[in-house]
Amino acid sequence: MTLSVAGLRAQEHELIHVWPGAVPGETAPKAPHVLSADQSRNVARIGTVTDPVLQVYKPTGTINTHTGIIVCPGGGYNILASDLEGSEIASWLASLGYTAFVLEYRVPQKREGALQDLQRAIRIVRSRATAWGIQKDRVGTMGFSAGGSLTARASSFYNQQTYTPVDAADRLSAKPAFAILIYPAYLDEGPNHSITPELQINAEHPSTFIFNTADDPYGNSSLVMAGALRDAKVPVELHFYAKGGHGYGLRAGNPAAETWPSLLQQWLKNLPE
Repeated sequence: MTLSVAGLRAQEHELIHVWPGAVPGETAPKAPHVLSADQSRNVARIGTVTDPVLQVYKPTGTINTHTGIIVCPGGGYNILASDLEGSEIASWLASLGYTAFVLEYRVPQKREGALQDLQRAIRIVRSRATAWGIQKDRVGTMGFSAGGSLTARASSFYNQQTYTPVDAADRLSAKPAFAILIYPAYLDEGPNHSITPELQINAEHPSTFIFNTADDPYGNSSLVMAGALRDAKVPVELHFYAKGGHGYGLRAGNPAAETWPSLLQQWLKNLPE
């Protein structure tokens, strides 16, 4: 049985407010997130975020990879699938020895705010890396669906100043050490379903892992992204399976959900030290 979001938060996970003061560009007052009225398919959905937070999942076994991974749930930039593509993923990563951070970025339909939230989150994790036993140069990002879009955008715009610096953390780089895209969406919004024009893919883009399936309505996003990375000579690993659909996380019963975790685990092991 899937726990409620409130139940998940009660499990002793450190909670970090991304913005200690005012949230840039946000007109609504800072407040705890609001759940969506739609909680179908046993998925906990967050419908409104005005105060972005990071939930910290520390390694749960004897292994510590000294690597941090910020997890961005999907939901079409409308909601956040907070357990399916957030807490469940972070718990799995923590079991492998990674320090995982679930980012509750701003929704609904606040794409620019979401990018600010992820850039700031990367810098916060780097600024506190020593306390968590993480190497500063081993902080990556991972996104599902719209979270994959957000991860790709953060991997492209890391040199773009999207908000006024808040504190010393904002002097650190916002570039992810690596990027993980699981059934990403919105990456093929160019002419004839080519790469989304706002993405700036060049040789400095972080190494990227991509997983998707042919029967995913957003599957072309993975193909064009992999092609753009290849053309830019960026290390990219693409897995494109026949069936699985969209929005499965790592829950049992879906062939894609039962496949990508082991592939990603091996890819992460092969990242440069």
